[in-house]
Amino acid sequence: MKFTRRTALKMTAVGVAAPAILKASDALASSGAVKVFAWQDYVQPNIAEAFETETGIKLELTTYGSNDEAESTVRAAGGKGFDVVFPSITNSANYVDENGDSFFAPIPEQVNAGNVIPSFIRDSAQLGGMFKGEQILLPFDWGTEGVTFNQAEMPIDGQVSYGDLWADAAKGKAAFRQKSVIMGTGLYLDAIGEVPSNRMLDVYKSEDDARRVWGEVTKWILERKDNFGAFWNNATEATAAFKDAGSIIGQTWDTTGLLLNRENPDFLYRAPKEGIITWLDSFGILKASENVDQAVAFMNFMLKPETGGMFANNTGYNSAVSGAADFASAEFKAQFNDVYTPDVLGNMWWWQADTPFFAPVRNEFVEIITNA
Repeated sequence: MKFTRRTALKMTAVGVAAPAILKASDALASSGAVKVFAWQDYVQPNIAEAFETETGIKLELTTYGSNDEAESTVRAAGGKGFDVVFPSITNSANYVDENGDSFFAPIPEQVNAGNVIPSFIRDSAQLGGMFKGEQILLPFDWGTEGVTFNQAEMPIDGQVSYGDLWADAAKGKAAFRQKSVIMGTGLYLDAIGEVPSNRMLDVYKSEDDARRVWGEVTKWILERKDNFGAFWNNATEATAAFKDAGSIIGQTWDTTGLLLNRENPDFLYRAPKEGIITWLDSFGILKASENVDQAVAFMNFMLKPETGGMFANNTGYNSAVSGAADFASAEFKAQFNDVYTPDVLGNMWWWQADTPFFAPVRNEFVEIITNA
């Protein structure tokens, strides 16, 4: 089975064994190796082999399937045992020890941070990349949630909107993940002035604000529940919503829409005008790293545009490295340039760092939508 981030998340939900060592050599001296803790599909064999060939450094790779798994493993070890870790940037606040210090070290100046798309470096600062005024995590890759639609069955004139999920033409045929659709629909309702929410940032501000905004958005959605076609929680379910359940439009991950397009050009994945919802994963070096020089070499290898292109071909995710798409397959490059125009890249809506009340309150309204 080929692991992807999405299948990994699905597996974690039903129970995953302890992190699996995919490649290790206990006989190696620590000075000649780098210990990497990453998502299950991030460092595939072609990347690992290219890194070892180019640098002569042995890669010891341990993988995980969820942010919770990664955080608990690092915390249980007191921040020791690994050199480089790949957290989602919005989870960086969970990598803090009992003294309130981050497990991550400031990014060494030898790391080629200038290879990262400048706007991503800028935006990462307030998403969790900075700690006490110093950059501790660099953007590594990103993905989006936008709108996938069948243009033959539901042609859309002009720029797509999250509001298109609720058009009369989509009755009984809209697909979405409940905890995401309340964000996308909220962005739409804020844009048209019906539910002001400061572009949904108010749901992170206070519990009262979260309840106000999500309450009004949920009420608006329930008034249009006739449009519900299929709910999804992972990539397999999202694809099945279109292939098997008859959905003609949906709020989906980019990988879902782009893979459907490769099979059938009638399916298009597009960025809504209200702002495409974007997640950002990062990587950094732990303060307790015993192989800092090797960790720097690994980060610099992963920050090469050529490696970014290889990563994109392996996973379907977008590298945060400038120019990486130029080294991806022609198909990936064409789709990337088709969807991610300069205007789209300048209008990303980033998932923010969770506040303590965020997930519990959101889950209450997700249940209401699910049970409607």
